[in-house]
Amino acid sequence: MSGHGVVGVDIGGTFTDLVMSVDGRLEIHKLLSTPRDPAQAMLDGLEAITPGGLAALRRVSHGSTVATNAILERKGARTAFITTQGFRDLLFIGRQNRPALYALQPQLPPPLIPRRWCYEVPERLDYTGAVLKPLDAAALDAVLDDMAGQGIEAAAVCFLYSYLNPAHEQAVRARILQRGLLREDQIALSCEVLPEFREYERASTVTLDAYVRPVMSRYLSQVESRLPDGCALRMMKSDGGVMSAERARRQAVQTALSGPAAGVIGAHYLAKLAGYDHLITLDIGGTSTDVAVCPGQPVLRPQSEIDGLPLRIRLLDIETIGAGGGSIAQLDAGGALRVGPESAGADPGPLIYGRGGQQVTVSDANAILGRLDAGHFLGGRLSLDLDAAQAALEDLARAMNSTIEAAAMGIVRVANTSINRALRRVSVARGYDPRDFTLVAFGGAGPLHACEVAESLDIRRVLVPRYPGVLCAFGLLAADVMLDYSRSVPGIVDENTPARLESLLADLMALARADLQREGIPEALMAFLPRLDMRYQGQAYELSVPLTPAGDRRPSALIEQYHEAHRRAYGHAMPGRAVEVVSLRLQAVGTVEKPVLEAETAEAQRAAPQPGLLGHKAAAGGLTLALYEREALPPGMYFDGPALVFQMDSTVYIAPGWSAQVDGYRNLIVSREK
Repeated sequence: MSGHGVVGVDIGGTFTDLVMSVDGRLEIHKLLSTPRDPAQAMLDGLEAITPGGLAALRRVSHGSTVATNAILERKGARTAFITTQGFRDLLFIGRQNRPALYALQPQLPPPLIPRRWCYEVPERLDYTGAVLKPLDAAALDAVLDDMAGQGIEAAAVCFLYSYLNPAHEQAVRARILQRGLLREDQIALSCEVLPEFREYERASTVTLDAYVRPVMSRYLSQVESRLPDGCALRMMKSDGGVMSAERARRQAVQTALSGPAAGVIGAHYLAKLAGYDHLITLDIGGTSTDVAVCPGQPVLRPQSEIDGLPLRIRLLDIETIGAGGGSIAQLDAGGALRVGPESAGADPGPLIYGRGGQQVTVSDANAILGRLDAGHFLGGRLSLDLDAAQAALEDLARAMNSTIEAAAMGIVRVANTSINRALRRVSVARGYDPRDFTLVAFGGAGPLHACEVAESLDIRRVLVPRYPGVLCAFGLLAADVMLDYSRSVPGIVDENTPARLESLLADLMALARADLQREGIPEALMAFLPRLDMRYQGQAYELSVPLTPAGDRRPSALIEQYHEAHRRAYGHAMPGRAVEVVSLRLQAVGTVEKPVLEAETAEAQRAAPQPGLLGHKAAAGGLTLALYEREALPPGMYFDGPALVFQMDSTVYIAPGWSAQVDGYRNLIVSREK
């Protein structure tokens, strides 16, 4: 990628990270986040990293937690829910699932929309989409009259079977626009947001979308107003793709849970370049830890939850826990040591930041153990207040009846145990043996914990990217434009199925091609990946199988393809059972220009004296740590732990019994002796 002006920006709970691709090189920048105005840190960073100032920018790809936070904090728009008469309480009834099976008084999350703003309108379609009862225009106007007096900022419309016939939902939108109550982007229709069956999940998803659209629109307008004309703004989606800001206004819910997605995309891109394709990603930031398994490709799942509310969008299969560098350590009522999920965040942050923090965090424990160095944190731009951490840990150690060193080690071990459990959930629990994978460690704190976490899972190789602390921002540069479409096509697979699929697929392809063109993607860089959701008759859930363009579309071939998918997923098939098609999906991919990284010659060497060696220091546990400067390590260099490797965006801890080698892409390949 030549020239300046293409930047990836990731706003985290503690730090805001930026990566710019400049003539085949990467320029990075890291600064503390500004929680009261998240965009401020991004704009300050863009000013600092862009030669010639913001006027030189031509594209910014951005990861944002605006939608997620609006839902978690219940700070979205005043939203109305309009549904079929008799279904007003759909969001309250839900699925009747019990989140805690044995809780005598289960606490369910309240819906985003109070019942006062849930409206019903006489209309009804049957299961084929045929009209049983026309939309009552007078009743709709009465509903809109009431909405007008309630200060409603957004509307979610979800009628029964609208995924088969959208006419009634479209008529509601047309009437709202005709009366001037809301703008088009403030009206979310379930037939567009999620044109699939399962009424509650569809209602929940369209409600979430409407709830965050005005919040996201205001945020995007604020950012765009401060970017130069001609600079395209793209937003990260939950599935690891990006989309234009304009599209994000109309599909805001697609950005919910997108925070850690860019890291997985960046890790997969870099590891594949380095020759590794079976990965487990370990992203430890200041607030949380995100882990995912990539058995050749990142794994997607069809549904998730956010604060207990179903969100049916395709998203990367990522496990998130509240264990980061800023996670607070404290004793519970029984005297047991707990770490997280509460975090000190960016302000005031850990004690060692010297910004008024009052409670001990994982970062403070790492500093006391000697794994964070006062003179080499954030490239020396942030001096560490070790005295404050020492004093607070003394108090905690007294309460634990232990030494300061034992208390600090206990904090790190408790955090590592939580991370270990999360890694097992994405690997062992899904049928993968972690010993067959390379652990890719990134985030500001990932390389500090990677060796010990890998050892607990018997993983023998860890890859630490050249710039681990800003890998999520790098992932935004490597992410392609990805747009998703779906249509319900319920029915038993029979001789009519191929023709139905071809007709629907042609419509979706035409829509997707036009949307990619609006995203600025040329025809030659477009790819279309259709899939079918299928199941055995009587099953409650589906499996997704690829529908290759040149594949055999005969009914017998589709049925056998599903049998094979079922065997892979569950170890058996049921050839005597009828197979149903449920949904047709299409993923449209627009390949973007990515950073061009060239491998340097890496000949194994143990140079003496070692380049980049800054000296040695004593650390906890009687260890003597060798200290290295990451930028000075040449490709091919090989050295043993225990050691610390300093760089601006992170610190790498090479544990005893582990060795590190610099590869041609200047990744650190850290391996354990057998």
